[in-house]
Amino acid sequence: MVCSPTCLLLLTMTLPLLGSPAARASQPGQSQAGRESGQLLARRSAAGGVPSAPVESVLVSVYVHLDFPDKTWPLALSRTLTLPAALASASPGTLTSLSLTTECDVNLEGHIDCSCLSGYQWNASVCSRHRPCQAFRSDRPCGCLVFSQPEPGYCQLLPPAPPQELSASCLPAVPGNLSLNSPLQMPGHTLNLTLLISQEATNLNWFLRHPGSHRPVLLQPGTQVSLTSSRGQAALTISNMSHHWAGEYMSCFEAQGFKWNLYQVVRVPLEVTDVVRLPEQLSVSCATSPGFQLSCCLPRTNLAYTAAWSPGADGEASSFNMSGSQCLVLAVQHCPAADTTYTCDLQSHGLTPLRVPVSVTIIQDGDITCPKDSSGVAWNVTKAGHVAQAPCPVNKSGVVKRSCGPDGVWGPIRSSCTDERLLALLTRARLLQAGQGKPDEEVPQILRELSGQVAGASSPSDLLTLLRTMKCLAKVAAKARVQLERSALENLLTTTDKVLDMDTSSLWTEKPRVGSTFLLAVETLARSLCPQDHPFTFSLPNVQLQTRLLGPTLPADYKISFSTWPPLHAQIPRHTLALLRHNGTKVSITSLVLQKLDQLLPSNYGQGLGDSLYTTPGLVLVISIMADGQTFHQGEVIMDFGHTKGTPHCVFWDHNLFPGKGGWSREGCQAQAAYASLTTQCICQHLTAFSILMSPHTVPDDRALALLSQLGLGASILALLVCLGVYRLVWRVVVRNKVAYFRHTALLNVVLCLLAADTCFLGATLLPPGSHSPLCLTATFLCHFFYLATFFWMLAQALVLAHQLLFVFQQLSIHRVLPLMVLLGYLCPLGFAGVTLGLYLPRGQYLREGECWLDGKGGALYTFVGPVLAIVGVNGLVLAMAVLKLLRPSLSEGPPVEKRQALLGVIKALLILTPIFGLTWGLGLATLLEEVSTVPHYIFTILNTFQGVFILLFGCLTDKKVQEALRKHFCRTQLPNSTVSLATSESSISECSKGGSEAAR
Repeated sequence: MVCSPTCLLLLTMTLPLLGSPAARASQPGQSQAGRESGQLLARRSAAGGVPSAPVESVLVSVYVHLDFPDKTWPLALSRTLTLPAALASASPGTLTSLSLTTECDVNLEGHIDCSCLSGYQWNASVCSRHRPCQAFRSDRPCGCLVFSQPEPGYCQLLPPAPPQELSASCLPAVPGNLSLNSPLQMPGHTLNLTLLISQEATNLNWFLRHPGSHRPVLLQPGTQVSLTSSRGQAALTISNMSHHWAGEYMSCFEAQGFKWNLYQVVRVPLEVTDVVRLPEQLSVSCATSPGFQLSCCLPRTNLAYTAAWSPGADGEASSFNMSGSQCLVLAVQHCPAADTTYTCDLQSHGLTPLRVPVSVTIIQDGDITCPKDSSGVAWNVTKAGHVAQAPCPVNKSGVVKRSCGPDGVWGPIRSSCTDERLLALLTRARLLQAGQGKPDEEVPQILRELSGQVAGASSPSDLLTLLRTMKCLAKVAAKARVQLERSALENLLTTTDKVLDMDTSSLWTEKPRVGSTFLLAVETLARSLCPQDHPFTFSLPNVQLQTRLLGPTLPADYKISFSTWPPLHAQIPRHTLALLRHNGTKVSITSLVLQKLDQLLPSNYGQGLGDSLYTTPGLVLVISIMADGQTFHQGEVIMDFGHTKGTPHCVFWDHNLFPGKGGWSREGCQAQAAYASLTTQCICQHLTAFSILMSPHTVPDDRALALLSQLGLGASILALLVCLGVYRLVWRVVVRNKVAYFRHTALLNVVLCLLAADTCFLGATLLPPGSHSPLCLTATFLCHFFYLATFFWMLAQALVLAHQLLFVFQQLSIHRVLPLMVLLGYLCPLGFAGVTLGLYLPRGQYLREGECWLDGKGGALYTFVGPVLAIVGVNGLVLAMAVLKLLRPSLSEGPPVEKRQALLGVIKALLILTPIFGLTWGLGLATLLEEVSTVPHYIFTILNTFQGVFILLFGCLTDKKVQEALRKHFCRTQLPNSTVSLATSESSISECSKGGSEAAR
């Protein structure tokens, strides 16, 4: 046993027979490395004067426990010792050497520090089980180990150098060579380190020890670090070198049973951008400020720099250390007479001097200046067109700037002051992403420190620094597949809650570009919980998290609820989870709710949402599914966002939209209930961050409006059916001339088209809400076609009227005009409807969200409203021309009386219906505008749904020909059944006769 204090002695004795049983018995437990070393040492001893007889020596290990209170070496140990009892049966041997291998002492913690002497080292097996001594600094990786209790063991002899090198050196042979392309790496260049290995090596790792640090940092593949290896060779490549990569590089590996370290020191010169100068420029008035102060600070590096100001004759230079930087300050006592450029000269042996300039402008009499001011900080008199600078408060890095305008007016104060602790965390995160450090250790540590520093974020640069740190950590965690414990996840959510609770409107006037990356970072880190920590629930005012690990038996549906307002519910159907089961046995579901996130996300909207601003409740639901360490993005999810006012749009945040910013998109999402339900349900076919957007020009969510629309359509359909019945009775009577024939033919087709359109529209309201099925698509196309055909037939009627007014005595041929009217009334609207379908359906902009009607955001609705308003405009021109013709005295000399009465009927019908239809769709456009009240919606619904009633009243029943034909028809059917008195019958007969005579006229 090893006792403390103890020396372990390695005894080497020359024995006559290497293969004898006694020799084998003397080496119990010796490793292969020790046996090989012993044989080499025996051969070396034989070469130094051993008798020529064929005698071989072996290495015999004997534990000797000696107590040395004064740590001095007794001379008595130099004499020949008696062989151990285990070798009594063997032939006599000679002790050729006595070596001290290990020294052990008790440290201050009560543990045992055991260090190896020169030429010896703990083997790799022992070294891997114990930590190194704290105060031990040696090139040997396992030269000193800490033991919690005494253990049998000793440092072993390192393999000696090859025979050809024995005379030159007695040092052990390192089985490798480390070289680099240049020990002095210029900024921006690439470092190449190459390790050539002569023996089979395992557990190869690369480390970097920064200047002034005793703790090496593990190097792993990252954005700047690249590792390659092949048989007998390994390489480390670091791109874009900077002073953050200067230091001592170590290549650590195992070979021949030992651990080996090889070293190379790399130096990187500083750049001008690495030096902080304050101020960068200065304008000074010698009358008010005879002296001023300049400073330049350079970061700590392994290159020795000397700093000096020039010119410095009129100033006093001093240096001090601050936050890991060395600063040189020049206090100028006397103001120079003219503009001067001061230079902070940094020199290092063998390098080109680094010159950092600071321009000082002297304010002369008559120059326009900004006056002295004390807003925020003390601002001295500054020349117009220059920027004044002031230092940041204590524990802040950066500078406060304020520009002086050309007219001598101060501009706004702009500060880049950032908390030094947040900056340090950002630097650590960026270096971790570049390849420095262990992600499994560094990510939780930075998250813990970040949660403690977030309360100190009081400026825009503080918040941006914090968000950028989270972005780097998320990328590292995703690449390295880091699994977080509950404590680390709680730190993340605490930081997120505090960020969301900030009043960002007071921090910046424009939302930053990092809002989208912040959301992505929280998504990525939140789903990185260790499997053994599921289920996990965590709730804060702005953040709620629920996780669950699904077992072998899948639930019917995965359902989850959050106590938000309005309440939020989500459901993942069983068939989605069943598909994931094939990809792995461990399926974890992470559901995260973030509130007030709308203040960080920019107002960007994807295809189909238009450019208008939307309102959002600030509620974002993030659902992630992990199976065997892989994230799945496809799957159906049903969400209920509670009661919402207006027309909701189910959307998700697409990080790929608007490069670098992201935006809301509705691709793959649709509303389950838009108007008929008290709640808003969304169905999406992918998993990401979801929310709802409220349109600012939305139809009011009013059941009375929906009921009014259905009643109006029903009344319109009934009126149109009555109109068809009337035409069935009076058709032959009212079409006795060509003008009347054209007029009533057009009106009959208007009735048929409007009847078909209203029927399709009413039927579409009976389809399931939010359904974009082929049936809904068909109903939308038919409504578009038939409503357009209604107006094109009105246009055909107006064109016939215009021809008769312009060409009074020119006769129209029914066989020529009627086919043209049919082409105009049906072929043109069919072309508009078909082109709209082919153009907007592939883009996803054909159907409106939650309705079977044209979408008003992408432009499909305007292919209907545009032609309608154009036709109304043409009809208005025709009516104006008709009114002018009526007012002319020569009109009586025009066409015959019967034809003139037919023209007057056309004019009267158009004069009433055109304004009504024009007002209807004028209001239809008004409802698409922003901040419109509910009144236009009600007026539009009444006018639009009661169009059939208006046609019956003003297009059919008010026509005198129709009235007379109806009276004549009903009088003829009532006479045979009359049972009234003689006087009454006579009066009736005379009235019918009168009507008949008027009809004959």
